[in-house]
This record gives sequence, structure tokens and C-alpha cells, in this order.
Amino acid sequence: MGGETQTKVTGRSYPKLAAGPVGQQIHNIYRDRLGQFTSNDQFKSQNLQAAMYEGRASGEEYVKLSVYSPPDLTRPTFKDATSQEFTETKVGESFGPSWSTHWFKIKLKVPQNLLHKELLELHWDANNEGLIWTEDGEPLQGLTGGGERVEWILPKTFRDGKFHTFYIEMACNGMFGNGREGVANQPPDPNNYYQLHKADIVAVNQEARALFFDFWIIADSAREFPWDSWESHEATQIGNAIMDVFIAGHGSQASIVKGRETAKQYIGDVNSSKVYDNDKEHIVYAIGHCHIDTNWLWPWDETKRKIARSWANQCNLMDRYPEHRFTCSSAQQYKWLEQYYPQLYDRVKAKVKQGTFQPVGGSWVEHDTNLPSGESLVRQFLYGQRYFESHFGERCSTFWLPDTFGYTSQLPQLCRLAGMSRFFTQKLSWNNINNFPHTTFNWVSLDGSQVLCHMAPSETYTADAHFGDVKRSVSQHKSMDQDKTSLLVFGKGDGGGGPTFEHLEKLRRCRGVSDTTGLLPRVKMGNSVEDFFERLEQKAIDGTKFVTWYGELYFELHRGTYTTQANNKWNNRKTEILLHDVEYLATLATIKDSSYKYPKKDIDDMWEHVLLCQFHDCLPGSSIEMCYDDSGRLYATVFKTGEKILKDTLSVFGLSSRQESGSGSLTAINTLPWSRAEIVRLPEHLSSKDEKYALVHGNPGVASVDKLSQSSKIVKSSASIKEITTGVFQLSNDRFQIKVERGSIISLIDLLANREVISKGGKANQLVLYDDKPLYWQAWDVEVYHLESREELVSGTSSIAEHGPHRVSLVTETKISEESWIKTTISLAASIKDQPSYIEMSSEVEWRENMKFLKVEFPVDIVNTEASYETQYGIVRRPTHYNTSWDMAKFEVCCHKWADLSENGYGVSILNDSKYGFATCGNMMRLSVLRAPKAPDAHADMGRHNVRWAILPHAGPLGSLTVRTARDFNHPLQLYPSSNTSLLKFASSILSSITLRGSPSLILDAIKRGEDDEDVSRGELPKREGRSIIVRIYESLGGKSRGVLGCTLGVKKCFRTNLLEEDEEQLRGWDAKGEKIEIELRPFEVATFRLQLGGGD
Repeated sequence: MGGETQTKVTGRSYPKLAAGPVGQQIHNIYRDRLGQFTSNDQFKSQNLQAAMYEGRASGEEYVKLSVYSPPDLTRPTFKDATSQEFTETKVGESFGPSWSTHWFKIKLKVPQNLLHKELLELHWDANNEGLIWTEDGEPLQGLTGGGERVEWILPKTFRDGKFHTFYIEMACNGMFGNGREGVANQPPDPNNYYQLHKADIVAVNQEARALFFDFWIIADSAREFPWDSWESHEATQIGNAIMDVFIAGHGSQASIVKGRETAKQYIGDVNSSKVYDNDKEHIVYAIGHCHIDTNWLWPWDETKRKIARSWANQCNLMDRYPEHRFTCSSAQQYKWLEQYYPQLYDRVKAKVKQGTFQPVGGSWVEHDTNLPSGESLVRQFLYGQRYFESHFGERCSTFWLPDTFGYTSQLPQLCRLAGMSRFFTQKLSWNNINNFPHTTFNWVSLDGSQVLCHMAPSETYTADAHFGDVKRSVSQHKSMDQDKTSLLVFGKGDGGGGPTFEHLEKLRRCRGVSDTTGLLPRVKMGNSVEDFFERLEQKAIDGTKFVTWYGELYFELHRGTYTTQANNKWNNRKTEILLHDVEYLATLATIKDSSYKYPKKDIDDMWEHVLLCQFHDCLPGSSIEMCYDDSGRLYATVFKTGEKILKDTLSVFGLSSRQESGSGSLTAINTLPWSRAEIVRLPEHLSSKDEKYALVHGNPGVASVDKLSQSSKIVKSSASIKEITTGVFQLSNDRFQIKVERGSIISLIDLLANREVISKGGKANQLVLYDDKPLYWQAWDVEVYHLESREELVSGTSSIAEHGPHRVSLVTETKISEESWIKTTISLAASIKDQPSYIEMSSEVEWRENMKFLKVEFPVDIVNTEASYETQYGIVRRPTHYNTSWDMAKFEVCCHKWADLSENGYGVSILNDSKYGFATCGNMMRLSVLRAPKAPDAHADMGRHNVRWAILPHAGPLGSLTVRTARDFNHPLQLYPSSNTSLLKFASSILSSITLRGSPSLILDAIKRGEDDEDVSRGELPKREGRSIIVRIYESLGGKSRGVLGCTLGVKKCFRTNLLEEDEEQLRGWDAKGEKIEIELRPFEVATFRLQLGGGD
């Protein structure tokens, strides 16, 4: 007991003698060997590449080619093109030039030896884009070229040994346009030609193709898993075993099948979508996406074709891969597809109904958010959401904006008001100074509204679905304390394309690795973006506290886009103002005259054009020259349509349009919601030597015009100018005394405040030039080091242009270079009691520079660590110092109509007309005027410009004086001949029928008709009975404000609505007798009201 031992007998004994030496594998050598097996270089005749195809046929015996080349870079329709005469052509021929189109008629016959092969494809490659069409005009599939997406699966009906006809529409541009010397973001080379070097029938070895993807992911596992992990070593072993089997089998089909069996040890069974059919926890949600820049390195007309090419491919992939879900934004792109490719649109619509093709975004285009006005941002959502709802029966819940150059602080509020609680982007991963700290967070607007934001940790919206993309979806996740899940947005993008079958095959294998081997985050296909966000929102409801980010998401790159393409930006602001006036006047014209029909289609067209031009590569100035030719023509259409509507509405009110001369008295229309009194220059045909100016004064609506003679006493004060010493001029009115030397203001004394505005020794209105060579992206970027190249421009002598008494002006010419100059006029008008007075500068610039940046400086005697800038519906405050890298990163920022630096009791505002770039460093305020990048538009901003800015000193803190004066400055009063006094009197009552009184911080920003009013609706959505007026108001200064909204047009009910004009609550406080209602807005709140005029609910 207790001491016995037993001998354990094994079935086999471990070998007693060593068979021979066995060395330890050198891990990195065996790992690096894996690259040989699928490489397309020196080993391709001996590796898997040699087994990828089972047969190939080409040449006229099987593929007969003929071509029609449309003239003059035209893009004819299928019907037009295929009705033309085609001439024979062959592989090896070249086609061009850049941007031309060539239609190929292909007659194809599958040879007998390939008829029974499992998978037959046409491989077509000319290194450019193309679209395959059926013989009867149905678009089938897009082609990318250059080795990518060059295959088209031949229909089963082609396997009859007969010739079959189809067409290929070739576009002579690559995925990224026609950049010189093959560099995408360089100006296009107009003389690119593309050689058709492949038009083959190919029998694909499907097992070899599958092994290719098996091996790809296994090799990535070996390389990208930690080298000290068993998973990396196991992948290396499996990969080498597959190679050894292939070599031993001399690349036979049996060795390929055996290699796939070996691969299963690591990745499992990945031959179908069933790989996703288990309930194991997944944390990476993969969603297919195709980011198509609406224009960029190609024009709009090419984008329309990119949409068809890309979306046809996705429909095909959905038929082949049941797990594939594809999301795409931009209502404009869906509308183009509907207009130009109706068959494909119907196919997409069917996929939307099935839930596989998923509209997202809720906006008209993926727009810039820095530069458009607040009302433009509203209309992006209004037009976008209405399109999606009217065409697909559902609105979007997620605002999708992955590629825009920064995100304005009021977007969360506008998203919520447009029915969206979620936001997706990733662009801040491009920051070149600071690393943005969050992945999933609540983004909070100026008014306190929030959206749940997710930024893909893979840091791309065009992932190639690589092993590393899945891995980085967790390894780069910055919010895992709250949630570990992420979106992986994959697919070829920017130039379109979207996911490929390779992407879907790789993701199946990534899932297989996670389920079979582990360590790799588990990826899931088959969900939607909304599924992802709904789970996050539920977590928040259940108690998860996501971190918050308040205010703008400032992008630390692409700061030059606030300034590049100045004319385009001028057009944007002017058309925004035009649309404001058009809607205001047309709305009230429909009330005054029942025979006048609200021009809804024309207004819709105008808005859609303006919204299109606000695309995030168009308005910022980062597109090629031909894009700005296109936008220039579109803006011209908007101006023409708007002027016609103004002419028609003015005639309703008894006024001639300002383009016409007329007898009788003059009047003006004040379309802004406060009283104005300004000295305005008379039109040349109505002025005389003694009468050049008029005083325009009045409340909203019709304003009076009093002509001012030299001796007129209507304006109690006067302006004067004199040369006090040689080359030094003094301009004065009752408010200011200004000294100017060589175009620079060396003294500006506020007479009422008794203080000098300009800092000691400073020179305001000083023109400065900077060397402007960013690290790479010319049109996009200005880098911090440009500030070190500051060069003061020395102006010539000045001369008096106007002597007063109503206005004085001083003109100074400045030579910038041998080819560039600027002529600046400093003007000061006589001050008007109770109205603001400012110093105005207007400049005519001949600009022919190369990589230079023109700015104008204002050193002011003000101290504050923050400056204030107008943004949409509010104010953003930014540092004037460089304490931290986050502060320094904002060395160039965006503002709208004004920037302000104030201290306790006093401040200075710089107003601008259609400029957006600004900087405040210490007490130095700088307005950005013009840039001269040479790519991607070699002629960006070259030519003549007219620029206006102004200095507005003010007593007290920043307030409504600045907000209103800046809007006045951008909204000049227009004069009109008027002869019908009685009609004008009636018009005056109508045009002043909608009022806002109370806190001056409240801004009545828009007046329009209801979208779905029965006399306005175009039938996209159900009509609403009766007539209504939409009024949009916002709080502009950042404090709770009360006001009284009045309307004398017979309002029956008043509703608070969202941006989509849906009633959210009826306001019970409407005083029908007093025709008004009291309102209250929280700081920076945007509020929309619907005034029901009767006959409806």
C-alpha cells in the first residue's frame, strides 16, 4: 500500500535516435517568401498567377471591333451614338484626346473550346473608364481600366457559338481625370491618348482565383499580426504549406484544390455569404460605399457617367453577393441617374426597396459646410430630404459627409431640425498638426443641440477592405471606453467605382480568420449605417455617456480653400442674396395679386444650381478649370432667372426693374428686416454734376429716396477730405478722423469715443504679399510657414477722387509685380444720425501672380485673447494667440461677412463682401484677398477682380450693430423708377406686412411660401390645403432673446415647424387682433414658423 509504481505503456514510443538536423525557421524569411506566390513580377510564370485562367481568345475571329468617335468632345446618348456609322478598329489603336468619347460596337463569339468553361469574362482595358451597354440600350457595367475592374462576366446566352453584339462607351479619362504626367491633382493634359491593349475572352479558373484571396488574407495575417503572436506564426506556416503543395503538384488543379483545403485550417469555409451566418459577436460593421466627387478633376458631365458606371457595378455585385450592402449619398446624383439613365435608375430603385442599395446623407450634395450661408445649409437638407422621401419613401437619419474640409458649429442643430440625429465623417484624420481625440462622440452645436458622431477609425472612406483596414478599425479606435464598434466604409472612391468583387471576397476571408483563428476583429456584412447608429443610440439610452465635443470641428488642413477661386465664391454669396430677395418678393407678390403664380419651378432650379455649386470641391476652389467654366455658366443662369423673377414681381408692385430707365420718382426696396438709412450713388443716367447721391431711408419694404445736391441739407452732416502734408490725406465726418499715407491708414480716431483705433506705429489697410507654396495640395492648402514670408507692398501716390460733401474718396495705386497691380479707393460717407458709419475700401485688382497670397492688414489698438467671427446662424470665437498647437493650428480661419476683435467697452469689426478667409494674431487682423495656386487649375484667380471691405469701429462689445451693418454692406440698396403712387402705397403695406420686433439679436433671415401649399406644390409630396408663409428666424449673438413676430396678411394659425416645414406645434399665443405673436429663442437657436393664411389646416 502506498508505495507501488506502475509502468505506463504507450502505443508508440518517441524515436530514440534523431533522424537528422532540423533548423529553426527564420521567421521573417519564411514570412517574406509568401510574397512570391501571388506577385505579378519575375515569378508570375511559376506562381499562382500562371494558373488563374484556363483559356483566352482574342482577335477578329472572336472579338470584332468597330468605333464611332463623336466630334468636339461631345457625349452623345446611346441612341444618338449607335445610330452613327462605325468604322473598323483593333486592339493596339489609341483613342483621344482627353475628355473625348468613343463608342465601340463589339461583336463577340465564344470559341468552341471555351463554351463549357465555368466562368467566362470579357477583359477590356484601355487605361480609361468605360460603360458596357446591351445592344438595345441598357447600361450594364462600368469599367475602370489600368488593371482595375476590367472584367465583365459574359451572359450565359453568349455560350452558343454565335456572334453577339454589345457596346462600350469609352471615356478618355482615368478614374482621376487627365492630370499632367499622370499626377492626378495637376492641371489636365488636354492631349492624353489611351491605347486599347486588351479585348479578350477569358476563362477564369475559379478555384485559383479563390485561392488567390485565401492566400492574400493569410499572408496579411502573417505580416500584420504581432510577430510574437502564434497567429502570425501559424499564418506563415499555413502560407508556406500552400506554396509547397503548389510546387509539389507543379501548379496543377489538384494542387490548387489541396491548397484551398489547407487554407481552411486558418480561414475556415469562406465560399459563400454563410460565413456571416453565426451569432458570434462582431464589432466592425462593413458597408460598401462609392464616394463620387460631384466634380473635381473632371466636370459635371463626366460625373453623370461615373454615377452610372459605379452604381451599375454595385447592382451587379448585389446579385452575386447576398451580403453586400451599399450606401451612397447626394440627391443630385440620384436625380441625374433618373434623368439620364432611367433604366438603371429603376434597377437602383428596386434595390433600395430590397434594402441592399441604401440612400444616406439627407443633403442635395456632399457640400462644403464652411462657406455656404445658413439658409443654404437649410436648403441642402430641405431639397435632399424631400428628394429621398418623394422618390424612395423614406428620409435619411444620418448626415453623411466624409470628405468635407471642416464642419461648421451649427450643423448639429440643423441636422436635428432636418430629422437627422447621426453624423458620419472621417476627414479630421487628415489633420496635419493635432490628432483629433475621438471616434464616437456627441457633437454639440452652438445652441446645445447634439448629434451622435462616428469617425471611421480606419481613417478612410475608400478602404480597400484589406486585412489592415479591419484591424485598424479597432487598433485606431479612440472611444473604446464607451463603445468598441466601428464602421468600415470600403470601396473605390473620389473618382467613383465603389466596392469590387475582390473587396467582398477579402472581407469573407477576414471574417473567416476571426471565427477560425481569432485575434482579428470580427467584421459583419449585411447591415446598414442606420443599424450601426441605432445600436449606439440604444447604448446611450441605456446609460452609456459618450464624450462631447462643443463647437466647430475645425479641419487642420486645406485652409486655402477659404480664398481660392474668388469669382466662384463671389457668385455664391451674390446668388444666395438674390434668392433671399426673390423669395421675399415673390411670396408677397402672390398675396397682393392672386393672378401672380409663385415661380416654384424657377426657384427650385435656382436653388438646385446654387446647391450643386456648393459641392465640397467646387465652392472651396479645389477643382480643375473646366469645372469653373461650368459653374460660371450655371451661376449666369441663376442670375438671369433671378433677374426675370425680380422684374416680374416688381411690376406687381408698380416698379420698373433697375435695368430700365423710367420717368417719375425713385424708390428703393429694403428687403432686410430692419430700417435702413444710407447714402447711395445714383445710377449714371439719373445723376448730374450737382446730384450724384441720394439718401435712401425707410423700414422694411418700400424706402424713400431723396436726391442730394451739393448744397442739400437733408443730411445734416458732411464728409471732407484734404491733403494735410505732402502725401498725407485726412478724411473726416462727424464720427471719424482718418489719416492716410500711401494707401495705408496711419491714424483712425473715433471722435465720439475719443480714442485712436489703430495701434501705435501700425498701418491699417496695409497690403501684404506672402509666398504661398504648401507641402502638396496647392489649391487646398496654405501652411503656417507662409507667415514668415510677409512682404509689405509699397503703394504709389494717392489722389482725391471725390471731395464731398456727401462722400469723399481717395485712390491709391499699388504695383504688386510687373504684371499685377491693385487700385484701392478709401471712401467715407457723411454720417447719418442713429446709423452706423464705417470706412469703406473698394479695390480693383489685376492679378497675375504665381503661388502668392495677397492679404490686407488691420493692426488695431484692442487687446483680447479671442476674436469673433460670423458663422452660419451664429458666432465662433477663436484664439488670437499660439499658446498650444491647437491654437496655432487656427492661423487661418473661415468667417462670413465680418470678423471682430473687441475688449471691454470697445471693438473693431472688419466687414467684407464675398470673402471668407481671415486671421487674427494678437491685435493684427488680416483679411485674405487672393491666392495664386497652379494646380489643379493652372489659371486659378488670374485676371481682374473687384473686392470690397470696410472697417467698423464700435463702442461697447460686439453686438447687433456689426451683424446688421455687415448684412447691409453685402446687400446694397437698389433704386427703381416709380410712377404709380397709389399702387406703390399699397405695395408698401404689403412689403412691410411681416415684421420682427424686440431683441435686436433676432434676425428674420428668410421669407418664402410653403413647399406643399396647394397653389405652390409641384406634386412631389402631398399638398397642403390653403396658403402659408414660412418665416425663419435665428438668434445671432448668443443669448436668450424675445421678440414679436407680426404679420398683417390675415394669419389664421401659427405653427413652429422643423426645417422640412412639418408642423411640430401650434403656437396658441397668436393675437389675431394685434396680428402678432411673442416668441423666445435660446442662444443661437434657429426657428422656423409657418403662418397659415386661411383655408387650410
